[in-house]
Amino acid sequence: MALTLTVSERRRLKTMAYGRKTEYQARQRASIVLLAARGRSNARIAHETGLHLDTVRVWRGRFAHGGLPALADRKRSGRPAHFTPVQVAEAKALACQLPAETGVPLSQWSCPELAAELTTSGITDTVSASTVRRWLREDALKPWQYRSWIFIRDPDFRAKAQRVLDLYARTFEGFPLGEDQYVVSSDEKTSIQARCRCHPTLAPGQARAMRVNHEYGRGGALAYLAAYDVHRAQVFGRCEPKTGIVPFMNLVTQVMTT
Repeated sequence: MALTLTVSERRRLKTMAYGRKTEYQARQRASIVLLAARGRSNARIAHETGLHLDTVRVWRGRFAHGGLPALADRKRSGRPAHFTPVQVAEAKALACQLPAETGVPLSQWSCPELAAELTTSGITDTVSASTVRRWLREDALKPWQYRSWIFIRDPDFRAKAQRVLDLYARTFEGFPLGEDQYVVSSDEKTSIQARCRCHPTLAPGQARAMRVNHEYGRGGALAYLAAYDVHRAQVFGRCEPKTGIVPFMNLVTQVMTT
């Protein structure tokens, strides 16, 4: 008995049967249904496609009862899980604790160390680091990463910081700054090694990186002083042999004359 296809089903099946990126099994199943829709018998379809008669009978029957969704693979139970959901949850909970809380002499967890601790504490049997990494990836846990922060001890920090934040927002004591008013942030970097290359640097070229000779002569330690125009993103910098009020005033003079 021939199958009856709708226009959308026929278009979808042709895309599956003749598409270059279609999986081989999906192409075979779509070809079976298309041939069946032309009135071919199961034996003839098996002969034309080179498939077993039982295979043709199965996929023809599935489509007749379930349509296009029935051509997909059915869900399989797969291999039984080796670790229970409780063990996985305990592994994630351990990753969210500091190593010092469990008596492990580490500053931060890694997947191999977590796997070893899970086995030592009896939470799981032998478990691989890749398995632990897969568990942590499910909840985007990365205990080996950290971010430093500063604990604020100044009780007047909010008031002091508010003045700086207001300046960043172009406000001072409740009044907006004018166009001829600037907010400048300055700092210094000390003990910078001044090195002079003994040979000139070669410019980069086609398929060739810039070449820098490894030999250099020491020029002593210098200090770099910089002032940053916050709202115009402009940097004023200068090198000085040392820090102090005189080099800083030289920076101030450079900024004010500019």
